[in-house]
Amino acid sequence: MDQRKRKRMESNRESARRSRMRKQKHLDDLVGQITELKKDNNQILTSINFTTHRYLNIEAENSVLRAQMTELSQRLDSLNDILDYLNREGIEYTPDCFTNPFNVPYLNQQPPIMASAHIFQY
Repeated sequence: MDQRKRKRMESNRESARRSRMRKQKHLDDLVGQITELKKDNNQILTSINFTTHRYLNIEAENSVLRAQMTELSQRLDSLNDILDYLNREGIEYTPDCFTNPFNVPYLNQQPPIMASAHIFQY
């Protein structure tokens, strides 16, 4: 009976040792997974930060472009209004009168106003 009891105790000890080893291996595997997940999480956060920064830059650039588009649309509308007026009034114009406003024909029909320097002296 002693022999049987001793064998049983040794078997139990060996079983307990294997169980502790399995638990330790499982714990080591979980720690490894934690390390990998933390690494993946850091990479994802870096990617999110980069994407957010890029999004904010593009959004700011779009805002500037929208403002420029609005301004250019208003300028175009104003130029079209001027063209409509000139056409209605029958005033002749050349295409460069908008880029060189002093070359507008109806402004050049009158002689220029002349002044001499002595007018501005006290």
